[in-house]
Amino acid sequence: MAATVSLYPYKPLLYFSTPSCSRSQFLNLERGHLGCATWKSLVKPAAHSNPRILKTNRKSKYGEALSLYDSDEDDEEMDDEDWLSDEEFAEPADFDINNKRFKSKTNKGKDREQEWEWGLRSFDNEQSIRLPRSERVASLQRNEIGKLSRNVKDKKYPRLSEEIPLDVKWLPLLDYLSTFGIKESHFIQMYERHTQSLQINVCSAQERLEYLLSVGVKHRDVRRILLRQPQILEYTVENNLKSRVDFLRGLGIPNSRIGQIIAAAPSLFSYSVENSLKPTVRYLIEEVGIKEKDLGKVIQLSPQILVQRIGVSWNTRYMFLTKELGAPRDSIVKMVTKHPQLLHYSIDDGLLPRINFLRSIGMKNSDIVKVLTSLTQVLSLSLEENLKPKYLYLVNELNNEVQSLTKYPMYLSLSLDQRIRPRHRFLVSLKKAPKGPFPLGSLVPTDECFCQQWAGTSLDKYLAFRQRLLLKKFAEKYERKM
Repeated sequence: MAATVSLYPYKPLLYFSTPSCSRSQFLNLERGHLGCATWKSLVKPAAHSNPRILKTNRKSKYGEALSLYDSDEDDEEMDDEDWLSDEEFAEPADFDINNKRFKSKTNKGKDREQEWEWGLRSFDNEQSIRLPRSERVASLQRNEIGKLSRNVKDKKYPRLSEEIPLDVKWLPLLDYLSTFGIKESHFIQMYERHTQSLQINVCSAQERLEYLLSVGVKHRDVRRILLRQPQILEYTVENNLKSRVDFLRGLGIPNSRIGQIIAAAPSLFSYSVENSLKPTVRYLIEEVGIKEKDLGKVIQLSPQILVQRIGVSWNTRYMFLTKELGAPRDSIVKMVTKHPQLLHYSIDDGLLPRINFLRSIGMKNSDIVKVLTSLTQVLSLSLEENLKPKYLYLVNELNNEVQSLTKYPMYLSLSLDQRIRPRHRFLVSLKKAPKGPFPLGSLVPTDECFCQQWAGTSLDKYLAFRQRLLLKKFAEKYERKM
């Protein structure tokens, strides 16, 4: 095969097809690094350059005779023969036919124009990519930055990079959220719950979370809020967050409790104030019967009441308590006002088993209604860990009957280890425990009042006794485990 060398001032180019001519030789030739001997060995007469085999009667379209070496494609070839020397973007050099460098006569304006024309031809598809030098440099810099960003992403969040299509643009947001204790596993949960939550601009996210912190949300609660409601990063301060906070304040909720309500029910930000939150409040007042002055207290006790299907929750539990216990409406309203969590409890797994337990120890339905109206949180206590042990201690140690619970239902809410047993044993040790049923009234007041009114001794002496009793109880439990 033959090879052809085409030389033009400022653009030394080589078109070759011989296998012996490597790319490195070509680049060296373009840079002017090949010696004279090598140059001559590469330059060989091409078939189309021999005048003896060219058509001698060729004429131009204007009827004039053409030179044997003229070609209609010369201008087109001139345009296509632009090459980029290498990645260093070296300035083009000028050569004469003997491979000697000479000074360029071009001025700065021509240099600038030539810089725009200087392109890159692919060895594979010979497509010309024309870019100014400054853009080529910027392109290389972007590539390097992209590689660096990918390395940082894989190094800082390796598990996240494997689980989701992590974009390097998300890194500033991830770094910021990490300051709240959010880990890679949490980010995966957030992504699965709401994909767009990790695509928020870090400045916007920071503005929204700082607003929540300013209204009382604790730093430690931000992680729980984002895991339950990652969409909160998309909610704007003016159009969403502030309007819900103002709504809560309008219900009489003090500023000191706003943050706790947000942490307990962050989904309230996804509900419309006019179409959802306000109608729920009206239902609680008009249908359930909660007094308006008690509304703020009810929401503080159970913020979830604002975002649940209140109509269904109220009707099903009202009908159950009415049918099962014969409870009057006023008593049920009092139950909801004191313990609105009642509207969340399951009937089959929560309410019914505890009602059946109170029946099993000898209480009538009317007694149960009295206990629940006075201390509705009994419905939230564990049967095995709380209600049953207290009942057994009441009967076996305090010598009381179950009917005493209707007068002192608070007994069921007191701690057996921290309050009931220490006070009983302390009075017994002082020989001040009365014969017969132990007075449950002694269990109600504070420690200081108990020592003054019932024990007649100092508070320090009682606290030291209680501490020894707790340690002894702990040692017994440890020995049973061993």
